Amino acid sequence: MASPAVTRTARPLEGLHLAASGPPGLTGLVVEHLTLLGAGAGARTGGPEPGDGRAALIAVSGRGFDRQDASLSWAAHPAGGMTDEATVQAATGIMSVHGRRDGAPRGLAVDYAATATGVLAVQGLLAGLLAQARGGVAGRVDTSADRAGLLAVSQYLAAAGADEGEAAETAPGGPPFTSADGVLFELETLDPGAWAAFWRVLEAPFEAIRAGWRPFQFRYATACAPFPRALHTTARRHTWQRIGAAAATAGAEVCRLRTLAERAAEHDGAAPWSLAPYGSGHRPLAAPPAAARPLAGLTVLEAGRRIQAPLAAHLLRLLGADVVRIEPPGGDPLRGMPPACCGISARWLALNRGKQAVEVDIKSPADRRRLREMAAGADVFLHNWAPGKAAALGLDSADLAAVNPALVYAYTGGWAGRIPGAPMGTDFMVQARTGVGEAARPRDEPPAPSLMTLVDVLGGLMGTEAVLAGLLLRERTGAGVRVDSSLLGAADTLTAPALRRARRGADPRRPAGFRRPLRTADGWIAPTDTCAPAAAAYDLRELPTVEALAQLRSHGLSATAVTTDPADLLHHDPRFTGSISRDAHGAPAVPDPWSFV
Repeated sequence: MASPAVTRTARPLEGLHLAASGPPGLTGLVVEHLTLLGAGAGARTGGPEPGDGRAALIAVSGRGFDRQDASLSWAAHPAGGMTDEATVQAATGIMSVHGRRDGAPRGLAVDYAATATGVLAVQGLLAGLLAQARGGVAGRVDTSADRAGLLAVSQYLAAAGADEGEAAETAPGGPPFTSADGVLFELETLDPGAWAAFWRVLEAPFEAIRAGWRPFQFRYATACAPFPRALHTTARRHTWQRIGAAAATAGAEVCRLRTLAERAAEHDGAAPWSLAPYGSGHRPLAAPPAAARPLAGLTVLEAGRRIQAPLAAHLLRLLGADVVRIEPPGGDPLRGMPPACCGISARWLALNRGKQAVEVDIKSPADRRRLREMAAGADVFLHNWAPGKAAALGLDSADLAAVNPALVYAYTGGWAGRIPGAPMGTDFMVQARTGVGEAARPRDEPPAPSLMTLVDVLGGLMGTEAVLAGLLLRERTGAGVRVDSSLLGAADTLTAPALRRARRGADPRRPAGFRRPLRTADGWIAPTDTCAPAAAAYDLRELPTVEALAQLRSHGLSATAVTTDPADLLHHDPRFTGSISRDAHGAPAVPDPWSFV
């Protein structure tokens, strides 16, 4: 089709119409986000609840755009036995990773795979519309919850297939801590000196302080933190007020686990991202992109660290963009984080394979000028620096707009400036502050943030969604765009159903025993959510997993085997035929989360 005419629109989907059909569990988030981006609701038909195997279908069209379709399903291969959130979590390894803290697989009581799938579907639709705006043709994007689940555990999967073992022990244990007056809290610091000082103020044993730092530091990588029990005992001897004072003295931060009711009461109703056009200076169109690479010909500069921004840029690269990673002199230190494949961190490869790298000393005026010159020829500048750092360096959106008025300037932060007095914007602190720690576990379990990096990964996905929305808005307006996304927005998106229950005055948490796998003689199985109450009546502990599944199926109940170690996915698993590959360094690589046809 011809490129749609440029219009003065405030939102990238202004004037477009959407239609949706299929299970609400798959379509709900997609419709909500497309509506926030400006699409008008058209025809919508419901469908059976998860479990029937039907795909959800979304279509967007209008204002010069041909119809762009998206198909969402629970599994890319229908014969794989994944038909709802519980079975996807079980098969993809989410239950295994989330359960490491407890020493056994545990299901997340939030619909993590379905949420990620919805965001991926919006990404695919935006990418397809962007391709049309750049002279490409309309098509269909397919995504599935099992691929979303594999993407969510990709770092853990990469580490499991590395040439060497983990650098820290993987055993049960971890935060939150409990004060003498019963307050559950998270502790955060990236500084070993602050860690030691905090515990010294509280008079913890020296050996426990020394032994606890490494598992605490590596908990982001291993999803567990088996530090000495003496640290928990020490915390229980002090009041919450005393603990807060100790953190302030030491330069560490603590955060009380907030309830979902508290978060619902303060929620401001803001969208999970914001788009702000500025300037003008439409970039010339490159050659029309191929359907499978809708971002081909676009350049992304990424100055990211840890997970959130690197994952967002990784997905943009999978969509066809050329990604140039800005690294400090000597390169990203996380390249050497064990375990490694061919001398490079397997986890780092999971987020950064295929990117170009340029070393830039942002403390140097000459290198900052060089970075601005690079931004002048780029389409996107993406970073997740600490709040205020970009402005202090002269690299904020206003600074780069001066050299490139058509730039999409993307910031993936922690709190989006929406929480007064917020703690550090890291995954586990955001989980604690927003009620994710309560939502992730059913009523009969004490609240605890998952040590799987839930909001970092979902924050990266939503960062990609925001960048794509910004790029499409740029094509429609001819103006550069600043886009902001956050871990707070990711957390609120993940807990949205629970927050709605809380606002109604209902119990926001899921029932006791929710998504708790059943033990077999040689492993675990997970029934679908609808079959779980009936399946729990069967004693399967003496049966091998294969026979336990057969028994449940003979009684009309659906279930699947739990992947108890991500390494198991590297071997033949008929539920994921041909899905897991190896990159040029030998590191495991999960499949692209979308297919464009």
